[in-house]
Amino acid sequence: MLLVCSAGDAMDAEQAEVLQQRLDRSLASLAEQSLSPDQALLLVPPQLNQQWQEWLREWQREIPFLSVVESYATSVAALRVEALSYCEHEWVWFLRPGDRLATNALFHLASIAVDNPKAQMLVADEDSLDEEGIRHSPQFKPEWNADLLLSMPYMGRAVCYRYGFVPRLSADLCGDLCGDFSNGADWLDYVQTLTATRREGFSPEQLAHVPHIAYHGAPGSELTPESYVATVAQHLREAGHNAEVLPGLLPGTQRVRWPMPDPVPLVSLLVPTRDGVNILRPCVDAILDRTDYTHFELLILDNQSSCPETLAYLKDVAARDSRVKVLLWDAPFNYSSINNFGAANAKGSIIGLINNDIEPIDGQWLSEMVEQVSRPEIGCVGAKLYYPNDTVQHGGVILGLGGLAGHAHRFFQRDEDGYMGRLKVTQNLSAVTAACLLLRKEVFDAVNGLNEVDLAVAYNDVDLCIKVREAGYRNLWTPYAALYHHESISRGADDTPEKRARWLSEYAYMRKTWGELLDSDPAYNPNLTLVHEDYSLR
Repeated sequence: MLLVCSAGDAMDAEQAEVLQQRLDRSLASLAEQSLSPDQALLLVPPQLNQQWQEWLREWQREIPFLSVVESYATSVAALRVEALSYCEHEWVWFLRPGDRLATNALFHLASIAVDNPKAQMLVADEDSLDEEGIRHSPQFKPEWNADLLLSMPYMGRAVCYRYGFVPRLSADLCGDLCGDFSNGADWLDYVQTLTATRREGFSPEQLAHVPHIAYHGAPGSELTPESYVATVAQHLREAGHNAEVLPGLLPGTQRVRWPMPDPVPLVSLLVPTRDGVNILRPCVDAILDRTDYTHFELLILDNQSSCPETLAYLKDVAARDSRVKVLLWDAPFNYSSINNFGAANAKGSIIGLINNDIEPIDGQWLSEMVEQVSRPEIGCVGAKLYYPNDTVQHGGVILGLGGLAGHAHRFFQRDEDGYMGRLKVTQNLSAVTAACLLLRKEVFDAVNGLNEVDLAVAYNDVDLCIKVREAGYRNLWTPYAALYHHESISRGADDTPEKRARWLSEYAYMRKTWGELLDSDPAYNPNLTLVHEDYSLR
């Protein structure tokens, strides 16, 4: 079932003509459906209902499932509540004047609904139309992504609800903005999706993604960022969360600051190293000097260093800062074993896996990560990492890239927004790199830490993140923790037959263990490439 809602009647003749043209385009898209809707409902004010009598009758002859109802509603919210009272079928989709459905939209939604009987919301991919009707800006969305939804209204306009699940939002509840027909629908869409996901008992299984462009949005006004900030703040209050909501890095996005635990937790930062003092020194000194969050211990895990300068530095830094301890790991290099050893000796309730070639850019990095990882539903937290030339090294990990996993948005410029703005918003991802990764020690222990036997060097962080996700936690990436990463300088490249054989063995283990999950990342989209890291189309 589709609901086509019109604007109010406070318009002149020219405005009425524009609205009629927009409705023509929307109704034409219903007539072109490969699977016709059971019902389409058009609400019009009395003035226009009389003025458009012949035009409306023509459309009803063209699409017999169209019902026209005279409405005195004066806001988008009131229109939607009234329209629901006329519903006769199971699924509801609000189509705004000028917006169009793709030809196979209803067929794709019906197919997904049949395959997902628990679904209460169907979220489809969408794009936009310019003034000439040319499509642009496709938005290939992820599946359910709770933290991305708090950061931005990523679900957009293409959301279809099961009738009993549609939030009934009154004009009084929504406030003055619901009366603004030019942009109130965009705002109301966001309010409805937030409200729906706040229902008691809501689970990700109640939302199904439709991986097809099903909706073409007409040009329209955009809301001010402040409106979204207030909306998300109200949503979090009603959900019982004490969090601060601030404008994000992009217009129309938000940053949620979660409360720091009291007392603040001790963080154990684990830094494996072997010689390479020219890499280790700037890493450790920068952490000690540029980290506003001071309640941490820094455990340098020395893996058979023999360089006199390195040994002298380790002795010196441990003597001048009581937070630094040097632990000896006298065995061949095994990244998983070294960090498991460090975690076993850690005193903190939070574990930080930190490469010895990391350099914080500003002081807030650890505070941001601690706030996020202290949330009980969050597992692994990753940071935004840059190469020294200020291009992106890590914007999170996407499963399936290159056959197994790859870094999102690698080599993008530092100031670029990324696909759908995702380089500048907090979001849930399936995995993040252990070059800078935080998680609670209880979670680390519950999944048995890193895999020492099968993943000595590569992919152990991806494996850890998948285990944490499978244990029921959400992994998270934040752009508000930014660091430089001199990638793999300390260990070197996999350029010997032995290293190559080891890498192939670890790759094979990951494919055998997680193959099905690696081929379908819920934080990505099946229409996007698995060859490149730039979110381009397949």
